[in-house]
Amino acid sequence: MSQTLASPQALYQRAPVRTKDEVVFIGKLCVLAVLTAAGIALAVQSSYLVTAVGVVLLGAAYTHAVELQHQCLHHSAFRRSRMHRFVGVPLGTPMLVSYSHYRVRHLQHHRYLGTPQDTEFFGFDTRKPLTLGALAKGLFDVSRLVAVGRDIVQCVPGRWQYDMGQISPKSRKAIIAEYRWFGVFLALLVTACAVGGGSLVARLWLLPFLVAMPMHFLVELPEHILCDTDSVDVLRNTRSITGSWLTTWFTNGNNLHIEHHAAMNVPINRLRERHADTQELGLNVQRTYFEFFTIVMREVWKNRGAAA
Repeated sequence: MSQTLASPQALYQRAPVRTKDEVVFIGKLCVLAVLTAAGIALAVQSSYLVTAVGVVLLGAAYTHAVELQHQCLHHSAFRRSRMHRFVGVPLGTPMLVSYSHYRVRHLQHHRYLGTPQDTEFFGFDTRKPLTLGALAKGLFDVSRLVAVGRDIVQCVPGRWQYDMGQISPKSRKAIIAEYRWFGVFLALLVTACAVGGGSLVARLWLLPFLVAMPMHFLVELPEHILCDTDSVDVLRNTRSITGSWLTTWFTNGNNLHIEHHAAMNVPINRLRERHADTQELGLNVQRTYFEFFTIVMREVWKNRGAAA
């Protein structure tokens, strides 16, 4: 695709949250609640097979919740700004993703994409060779869990400091409060195990969490991998996938990522309107996730001799 093509103004145009957009997002929350309830109902059954289905459903629900949290941190879900953190914090709790920390880092990611200052919250390095080892590390991002544990320990006494630039005292206070909440949440889980509820904790949180880790990684992977990471042009450094209604719903529009980076405050449910422009001008646009992962596996095979 020629870099000289002019980008249509509509692709970069901002759009405020309408009442209809808010209703759509509330509908997504209701669907998430049903999915979570179904997962819980199945996960507590005596049949191992039924339990496994429930665990996978809960893992999918926790993954989807983080994608809904992503929309909240862009303040594109509700007309009232304060609602975003009110909803965003619980959405990220099962995966231990701090809403306010994610928001600070992710907005910097949007600002500095294509530069060394990029600070994406989920730290898969798209600049390194794509190998089987790199994918394996990304599927189970132990380093993020270590970082969460460290942040909780630092936040309990209030010693936590942001190490990727300057943030407001209000943001720092919110981040500390959320990591303290995660400390309470984990303490409650440990207490439940101590009084005989270990099986429920494993079925309703630990095992779904282990399912959600690689699931979420696969949702995030297409965004910038194998794109022109040295360019600041969103039409070159970001990928969109046309996808189906199912993948668009599950990823909460994460497949329309060029559209999102072009105008990050646009409600997710309105990104599809801009996809035709992306298909015309974007350098990295795939029709399906199958097509994308085929490209990934070819690259992994090409790099099979490289270190992870």
